[in-house]
Amino acid sequence: MRILLLSWEYPPLVYGGLGRHVHALAEAQAAAGHQVTVLTQTVVDAVPDEVVNGVRVVRVPPDPPFLDPFGAGGVDELLAWMLGLNHSLARAGLRLADEVRPQVMHAHDWMTTHAATTLKDALGLPMVATVHATEAGRHQGWLPGPISRSIHTVEWWLTFEARRVITCSEHMRWEVTRLFELPADKVDVLPNGIDVDHWSVPAAARTAARTRYAGDGPLVVFAGRLEWEKGVHTLIEAMPRLRRRHRGLRLVVAGQGSKAAELAQLARRKRVAGSVTFTGFLDGGQVAGLLAAADVAVVPSRYEPFGLAALEAAAAGAPMVAGDTGGLREFVRPGVTGLLFEPGDAAGLADAVSTLLRDQVLVRRVVRAAREALRRDHTWASVAERTVAVYERAEREERALQAGFAARAERPLRVVVRDGNLLTGDPG
Repeated sequence: MRILLLSWEYPPLVYGGLGRHVHALAEAQAAAGHQVTVLTQTVVDAVPDEVVNGVRVVRVPPDPPFLDPFGAGGVDELLAWMLGLNHSLARAGLRLADEVRPQVMHAHDWMTTHAATTLKDALGLPMVATVHATEAGRHQGWLPGPISRSIHTVEWWLTFEARRVITCSEHMRWEVTRLFELPADKVDVLPNGIDVDHWSVPAAARTAARTRYAGDGPLVVFAGRLEWEKGVHTLIEAMPRLRRRHRGLRLVVAGQGSKAAELAQLARRKRVAGSVTFTGFLDGGQVAGLLAAADVAVVPSRYEPFGLAALEAAAAGAPMVAGDTGGLREFVRPGVTGLLFEPGDAAGLADAVSTLLRDQVLVRRVVRAAREALRRDHTWASVAERTVAVYERAEREERALQAGFAARAERPLRVVVRDGNLLTGDPG
């Protein structure tokens, strides 16, 4: 199958889980024999058009205005920057159409909606859309301002225009059908995947991470974006309790985000700054080594459509504590693949971490069960195969719809005269 993927992030430009998801999915589809082209934004020194591991990657710069949506202007510049990127993506897609001849287009999240709908209409393509998260979900069910309301309307438009919609968990299926009034049959649930072998690190990498970060006590690790919905503040609030219970316990927070300064300030206010290390951005190999060294990995999210961080921790062999929310509860089964706590409950988080630190039999059991679940349900080859099946269904539905339109157009128009008035009805 000839597949066109649209994503606003793709390696080497990765902001979060979406970029890693699209990258792994594209390469797994290419490995299965499909012709995959990715349209995405460029970064400095990136090759504008290249084939990487069987995937053709076409990178374009956004059109003016040249704004940084994550810089000083923040979200106030986001919509203008996004429209500039989408104009550029749409032109590139139209230029490539005769050469690539895509059979289906797959758009990822609201940031590619304008380009995707343009290409869908211009090329007559069936469109599949993956909703990785929603603006309302990130804000606990409400839309706090005009930017959020604007994003919400674009998300609605994306799901309306798509022939099929993909979510990464049953929770997200519930969320998008409720928010956007979608029929449940239009939404397919496909979990995230992971390359377990990529997250298995040599013993030396684990030892190096413990030597650098652990000190003489237990090591607790968070790896992810430093945003409010990720719940890192709850983990820091739990640190005084954990330090009293476990001598020498240290926390490593790996990642970057808009809340980094606030979290460091919170650690100082809670008088645990000396026991918390903020590493900033780490590459995949460094994160894998850190997770492998962890006595407990914590995924404390308040909102989590799926929880790729939970898969990564499980693949690295770290016992897990996670917030009981969204897609996390679909992978982390209490006492089986990890432990859960009520999001925002620092005392509950501390209790769950302490349970794992004190029960090594439980640790070995949950680590083994979590890795078995990964190999059974979350390989990228399986996710890619199931995604292509969604594409094929979208193609069939699009053909059936177009055939219906054609049949109606060929039928004669029924004309009725009643009480001297000329009426037209459906084709007769």
